[in-house]
Amino acid sequence: MTLTASTSTLLLAACGIVDGVGGSSSSAAPKKGNDITVGLLLPDKETTRFEKFDHPLIKKRVAALTAGKGEVRYANAEASASKQSAQMDEMITDKVDVILVDAVDAKAIAPAVRKAKDAAIPVIAYDRLAEGPIDAYVSHDNELVGQVQGRALIGALGGKAATSKIVMMNGAPADPNTARFRSGALDELEGRVVIAEQYDTKEWLPAVAKANMKKAIQSVGLGDIAAVYSANDGMAGAVIEALKEAGATDIPPVTGQDADLAAVQRIVSGEQYMTVYKSFLLEADNAAKMAVARVQGRSIEFEALTPDTVDSPTQQDIPSMLVQVVAVTKDNIKETVVQDGVYSVRDICTAAYEEDCAAIGLE
Repeated sequence: MTLTASTSTLLLAACGIVDGVGGSSSSAAPKKGNDITVGLLLPDKETTRFEKFDHPLIKKRVAALTAGKGEVRYANAEASASKQSAQMDEMITDKVDVILVDAVDAKAIAPAVRKAKDAAIPVIAYDRLAEGPIDAYVSHDNELVGQVQGRALIGALGGKAATSKIVMMNGAPADPNTARFRSGALDELEGRVVIAEQYDTKEWLPAVAKANMKKAIQSVGLGDIAAVYSANDGMAGAVIEALKEAGATDIPPVTGQDADLAAVQRIVSGEQYMTVYKSFLLEADNAAKMAVARVQGRSIEFEALTPDTVDSPTQQDIPSMLVQVVAVTKDNIKETVVQDGVYSVRDICTAAYEEDCAAIGLE
């Protein structure tokens, strides 16, 4: 798999920065050289992107930015907030130079963030906004993610939208992004469809989503569910399984997020309506740049990489980079995940999907 960095390069070029060298940051005296250690804490293995994309991309980029001298120390919490806090404590004890943390539970990780701050270790919240005194945040415009999903459902339902009953399968309550996804989706859905049932999904677990979807089918009726808002692809797959097991032959429009390979294949086959593609490359690339710039004292570069600000419950005006997102349907797979090198046509169009791929011109 080869991923290109064209989008990221263009963005940083607009800031006067390419490959970690800013127009005037080169004169700044770095706190450290290239021999640095970046701690990377990711939340779970259920979400395919973390192990398959985020970790290897950040590792590769840190190495490239430090002439091969920098290393990434990695830990995955496997959906356990207490395990992630212990992993972060261990990294603080081992005196890593900077920590990138994608929090399982934004509130639960706050004491560890404060401990890192006391140890003079910068903490950058990655993908999810952690509480506590973080130095920066890199993610996507998460309300926009929900808006894109909601807008897609309205478009799929067309003139029937106003009387259509939909089920909302939201993410984990402990994930601050969940509220943002939901808020964005409701901006598009409220008053335009009938929201028949809503569920939160503990730890984003597909098994929980499937159990909740079974409840929704019993409550609403299989034939009366016109669409399902699913906050991510793992849950979308579980929702579709529940619908099929209940006897659905025509799957109603189901949303997703993360552009998992299985989800893209479901879109090709017509089982899933759409997913939201959030460039893993762009997010990981900029997270690595932010981490290295922060440790090396390149303040001008760091500021250019964080042109936005966001607020958490414990902190105001956090320097941030919010990366844009795009809806992926069967009509633009080639122009999105294939063009960016996330997947090849061969990856997507395996034997089971050859005919479906041919039908939509994905060859």
